[in-house]
Amino acid sequence: MLQTDIPSHFDVLVVGAGAAGLYTALCLPESLRVGLITKESMSLSASDWAQGGIAAAVAPDDSPYLHVEDTIKAGAFLCDRPAVEFLAQQAPKSIQSLVELGVAFDRQGGALALTLEAAHSKHRVLHAADTTGREVITTLTAQVLRRKNIQVIQQALALSLWLHPETWHCQGMSLFYQGQITWVKAGAVVLATGGGGQVFAQTTNPAVSTGDGVAIAWRAGAILRDLEFVQFHPTALTKPGADRFLISEAVRGEGAHLIDNEGRRFAFDYHPAGELAPRDVVSRAIFSHLQSTAADPATAHVWLDMRPIPAEKIRYRFPNIIRVCKRWGIDVFSEPIPVAPAAHYWMGGILTDLMNRTNIPGLYAVGETASTGVHGANRLASNSLLECIVFGAQLAHLQLTSDQTSAEKETQALSLREYSAGVDEWQTQQEFLKDLRQKIPRLVWQSAGICREQSGLETAIATVESWQQDFANLSISQFLISLRAAESASFAIPNVERQLRLWAETRNLLDVAYLILKSAAFRTESRGGHYRLDYPQSDPSWQVHTLVQNHNWWKSPVLE
Repeated sequence: MLQTDIPSHFDVLVVGAGAAGLYTALCLPESLRVGLITKESMSLSASDWAQGGIAAAVAPDDSPYLHVEDTIKAGAFLCDRPAVEFLAQQAPKSIQSLVELGVAFDRQGGALALTLEAAHSKHRVLHAADTTGREVITTLTAQVLRRKNIQVIQQALALSLWLHPETWHCQGMSLFYQGQITWVKAGAVVLATGGGGQVFAQTTNPAVSTGDGVAIAWRAGAILRDLEFVQFHPTALTKPGADRFLISEAVRGEGAHLIDNEGRRFAFDYHPAGELAPRDVVSRAIFSHLQSTAADPATAHVWLDMRPIPAEKIRYRFPNIIRVCKRWGIDVFSEPIPVAPAAHYWMGGILTDLMNRTNIPGLYAVGETASTGVHGANRLASNSLLECIVFGAQLAHLQLTSDQTSAEKETQALSLREYSAGVDEWQTQQEFLKDLRQKIPRLVWQSAGICREQSGLETAIATVESWQQDFANLSISQFLISLRAAESASFAIPNVERQLRLWAETRNLLDVAYLILKSAAFRTESRGGHYRLDYPQSDPSWQVHTLVQNHNWWKSPVLE
């Protein structure tokens, strides 16, 4: 059910209403009072945009073992095998759960229809036309709204975790909601805030994907892992004025060709599998080809030709792609689609175990926000929705202590502080924030995009650190960061909802930019989604995870 007033206490707070957050909320024991926080409306998430599908070894000629091997190979041998085995073994049961909830996957002769995607050795990707994510999200949202124990709080902005001053147990968080900052207690907090694609100038992610969960957890002392690994989807619609709409990998799986201006299938110059090579290989093939052939590689594109696919199959499998391309004046039946790579998925995140626990007691993470160990250096196509479901289901086993469930129901604020600023001062701060919000993605795209090197990374790190200092010096920053736990705040400034969101997202993007840049500089090799021009080969000594806590980076072994 939807909620307009926030109670001061929940048993569990779930932050994020994509597939991970929704499914987690549904799987939590119904005896627990759950608050589901989303900074937008219920349907705006990257999961809702997911086209390709969800992978599971359900075909007679397939097996979880083959799914595991494909995942580890695609992940450049940086996946934790126990986590991948758990994912693949639980996949068929997760699909059955979604079907029972009402998700209408495509069928073929009564059986679930399966397609092939890049780097899969078998047809194992289930789909609902080319809007699988939307079908999953719509179904899960309807189920969540029926649950009496789940209260959905929309347009609430998560700001910081609330840690117990002695035990460091996560006991809730601060939220900006209806013009005020309020603190909400909870026995456990689950971060399911998705990725951080908006830190890159070119991304397939929606505007909400600003790395909130990762940044919030890092500032609270959580351990993060493998943040340098960003998957760049090779085929995003690239046309002036158009959103970077993702053209699903399934299009190439069904037989579409990647061609250059001369009509040549150039991807075979870079890999024997051509356009069906792993995503990072295809992205670099396009990048390299444009570097050597285009006048302005930053804005150039290649072409995705769907005409080799039978027209009837295109109509059946890709109605949404047909519709979106048509909106931008492209007829996929008679002409190729202009495409180029864009940031798509963040393999790294908050370090979690198989029960979604972080190093902070009472704090959990699920989905793209988490680093479970299943994706390694490069996520296998259609494992992301699967990860949300498999690991979301683990929260069914959540057990809160009596202290956590019987925590003080009413939380008295220490005080209610008010922030106000003169018109000129506030205008200056807003202009600074808007400018920074534009600069950050451009800097990160240029220095930590598809190809990276030390000098560019170091320059960008120094720039971001300078911006962080400027940001911290703003009077609004000093006011918000100085708030003590349980101290509420109100604001005497115009358009406060929009302005506070701009402040919070800019802060998160600054921190995410810093973390990605530093992690990319730390790993002196190329592997998966991380490619260094100055270290183009993989190095066996770097077949390890990178961990960061606060400002300390170190290595840890991959679990076999």
